[in-house]
Amino acid sequence: MRQSDGRPAGAALIWKLLTLFLCVATPMVAGCCTTATHEGMTPSTFETGANYQKTVSLSVGGGKELDELGRTWISNEEFSKALMAAITKAGTFSRVVEGRQGDYLLSVMIFSIEQPVFGMAFTVKMEAGWTLKRIATGETVWQESIKSEHTSTTGDAFIGATRMRLATEGAGRKNISQGLAKISKLGL
Repeated sequence: MRQSDGRPAGAALIWKLLTLFLCVATPMVAGCCTTATHEGMTPSTFETGANYQKTVSLSVGGGKELDELGRTWISNEEFSKALMAAITKAGTFSRVVEGRQGDYLLSVMIFSIEQPVFGMAFTVKMEAGWTLKRIATGETVWQESIKSEHTSTTGDAFIGATRMRLATEGAGRKNISQGLAKISKLGL
């Protein structure tokens, strides 16, 4: 049996079902890209050597909400919040202060975030430059480029955009964890 346009009668139903499936499945797989969150980048455990009874001010740069392809990235604001929460949780410094009023200034510059374009497992690589200075003298106490990476799989999240965000947050979390571990061993 054929329709008036010459197509088989069942073809219209198949096309309608396929269109419905694509409308439902596409958002589930693609999702909307969002910036990495400070909650997702704040480490829950810390490898610390010392807790300093000094204050620290923070400066974060190089971040952005999304990359040029619209994929999840790390914003300066969210990374700064995660760094502040991590310093407070770990007790690396006595407290984080606003502006340049602390004993030390910790500057973190996000140099790069490498993300895959597609795949079932997303490995995100991050590199950030960390610099710690004494505010009173301007002396650089420590400076290092820290590289980190994290992989998220379909077991972590089926939706690609969520998997990308989780991998990006994981790379940021590991970068913060490594940076604070190194600072805690400086003997300030």
